[in-house]
Amino acid sequence: MNHDNDLEPDMLAESEESGFAIWRNEEEDGYMYHIELGFITLHLTSEEWEELVILVRQASA
Repeated sequence: MNHDNDLEPDMLAESEESGFAIWRNEEEDGYMYHIELGFITLHLTSEEWEELVILVRQASA
């Protein structure tokens, strides 16, 4: 868990070949998730993250 004095994000997943990464940091009102896809980074609230996870699971079923 990140605290105000801890500047390191929580790295959740990282690919070795493509440079994709998912990390999060704790904000005052919850976690903010960051998905790096090459030159694009998505910034998602916890609620948006949960919705995306459900969507990806449905797509891979």
